[in-house]
Amino acid sequence: MNMIAVLLFLWHCVGLGVSVGGSSGARKAQGQGQWQLLLNNTGVVAMHMAVTRHNTVIIFDQTEAGQSGYQLRTRYNGSKCSRTRDVLDSTCYAHSVEYDVSGNSLRPLRIDTDPWCSSGAFLSNGTLIQAGGYGNGARRIRFFRPCMNHQCNWRESRRSLSDERWYASSQILPENDRVVFVGGRGVFTYEFVPKVTTTEKSFDLPFLHQTNDRNAGGSNLYPFLHLSSDGNLFIFANRDSILFNLRRNRVVKTFPQIPGDGSRNYPSSGSSVLLPLDHSNGFQKLEVMICGGSTSGAYRAADEGRYLKGLSSCGRMVITGNKHKWNMENMPGPRLLHDMLILPTGNVLIINGAKRGCAGWDNARNASRQPYLYEPNKRLGRRFSVLKSTKIARMYHSSAVLLPDGRVLVAGGNPHNRYSFSNVAYPTELRLQAFVPNYVHSSYHDLRPSNVTVNYEGYGLLYGEEFNVRFWLEDKPTNVVEFTAYAPPFTTHSISMNQRLLKLRCKSMVWYPDGWVNSVLEAPPSPNVAPSGYYMLTVVNGGIPSMAQWVRFILYPYMGAGGYGGPGHSPLPPFSKI
Repeated sequence: MNMIAVLLFLWHCVGLGVSVGGSSGARKAQGQGQWQLLLNNTGVVAMHMAVTRHNTVIIFDQTEAGQSGYQLRTRYNGSKCSRTRDVLDSTCYAHSVEYDVSGNSLRPLRIDTDPWCSSGAFLSNGTLIQAGGYGNGARRIRFFRPCMNHQCNWRESRRSLSDERWYASSQILPENDRVVFVGGRGVFTYEFVPKVTTTEKSFDLPFLHQTNDRNAGGSNLYPFLHLSSDGNLFIFANRDSILFNLRRNRVVKTFPQIPGDGSRNYPSSGSSVLLPLDHSNGFQKLEVMICGGSTSGAYRAADEGRYLKGLSSCGRMVITGNKHKWNMENMPGPRLLHDMLILPTGNVLIINGAKRGCAGWDNARNASRQPYLYEPNKRLGRRFSVLKSTKIARMYHSSAVLLPDGRVLVAGGNPHNRYSFSNVAYPTELRLQAFVPNYVHSSYHDLRPSNVTVNYEGYGLLYGEEFNVRFWLEDKPTNVVEFTAYAPPFTTHSISMNQRLLKLRCKSMVWYPDGWVNSVLEAPPSPNVAPSGYYMLTVVNGGIPSMAQWVRFILYPYMGAGGYGGPGHSPLPPFSKI
């Protein structure tokens, strides 16, 4: 291969030019996406969902929701459940399942303390840490470590949280495998798991006192959390936000209040996303986007059977640098109880939700059945488009997650304190769907990278390390080829906790006449940019993504299965000791 050809392929690598995806009429016809019905009955409402590195999805509900679709043989205490005598006993039913994406099948899991309205995050070894809830689950810490044979189950820590965490949020931190849990109903503190010392407790957070509105159900529950690239924590509650230094327990910045009426956090239940981080600016420009929520008075009005119109506005604000201003724009319609997911293309999907009311039992009306696509790099006024509508209402206690194949798994919906299927405005919803974005359509086959392999040695990739990605294309690459790494979130109550997408630096790329492409990428520079753990790596050619492959970013070269670098490198105890 001559030097001119190599230079041409390097030009492709850095992403100059314009995407050609969607240029033909056949491709444009698929622009609204499609819906797939995967299962008629998941057995369990998807109040919480998370995608594991083994391409399964953990789905679970509150344990006090009554009978699910799966009856257990034994209770938590070991006593047997009768198929006839205990038919109404909720402790004799599974309230969690593991969904296998490739097999389109379910496996019931037992979860023994109530995770109702709890939070979670993935540790560096792919284990889901899940904490808080209601009643006997309010201070519990749970773990689910997925395994290849799909025989794993939930286990509970011997230790407990310092405070009850009901409607709290969580964020994985740059320190290896340390998680912060923030807020909760009637709780105005934050705490770490694991704790550095046996005497460490929770820490008061005055910001949560200041943003609490008792007349509106709090309006600062499930605060939005985003990790900044300087290691500080962005916290948004009600209408206000701060940048907080967790190491020093102090506010670094106080941001302007988001304009407009109403609130954005539970029970107003807007949603938030951290827009993609980009290597081109050293991952130093971080921009938060917040959309929807409930108008002022919606919480009390819903108690009286009046459902006020939700908010249509979205705000974007850069949280790094020295100039901070909310730049406002409007969605195509009002929305609350929705999910915001970053697609492999860097666009944002807004899906599920309602147009009126607020969160809570029977507190919302007018389901939002049409997803919105938001393209952040387009000019103002042309960023939103309306996608194909679903026939299934997904409102309170529904959720959505991005799958490695580029589809979006959608499930749940239950505005009742028990499973109710008749004589109600919105019945409990157990059907499982996938929303299929237009980029998955077969008309893009010639543009879609396939057979993607990621090559590196050891347990994972060190920060800043070069690694190789090989893939195949039917034709040579387009003028825009990007490589994205996506941190899978824990989703519940309109929040995708720890969701993060990075556009990685491609240092070189060579296309061969037989269709194979070899590329050299650079891992993120630090755990502030990308906390240690597993990410979905996707090759995006002209706006058309490949099937994602899992890649692990690690802090130390000899990190083992437990996720720790060894003595002298981490002050935190192994999670096996928790």
